[in-house]
Amino acid sequence: MTATAMLDLKQRLARLTDEERRAAAAYLLRLRHESSPGRRETSRLMKEMDAGKKTRLSELSKRRHG
Repeated sequence: MTATAMLDLKQRLARLTDEERRAAAAYLLRLRHESSPGRRETSRLMKEMDAGKKTRLSELSKRRHG
């Protein structure tokens, strides 16, 4: 993608409503998860979780606000 095309895309995204931005973000996230690197990353994370490497939601909250 050219720099001009990227700038145009960013400007168009900036003009979207919040709802439209959420939809665009969800679409981009889905594309990432469907890609080969995205699937590998998900697989790696799941293996870590299966091995016991997990963080409780309460711990994340403490880290964020603590």
